[in-house]
Amino acid sequence: MTCFQSTPEAFELVITDQTMPHMTGEALSQALRQIRPDIPIILCTGFSHVITQETALRMGVSAFLQKPLTMHELGETVQRVLGHQAVLPGG
Repeated sequence: MTCFQSTPEAFELVITDQTMPHMTGEALSQALRQIRPDIPIILCTGFSHVITQETALRMGVSAFLQKPLTMHELGETVQRVLGHQAVLPGG
């Protein structure tokens, strides 16, 4: 987060996990959007009671991916997100 805060324009995309030691992916996404509302964000998660695809998209992430995921799926999602399209799993 510190690196993003100091140079937010240096980032083209953020990929985060929902479950992290000090901050959830949801909280990180919200904090990033406060600094740079246009930053594309891909949120990844395994099984979660806390966040669903609908919740993630409502909070403004660009794409929501369920783990496990393949490198091909991640690559396609990155390409779509950088093309500024909202991405749903399987879409």
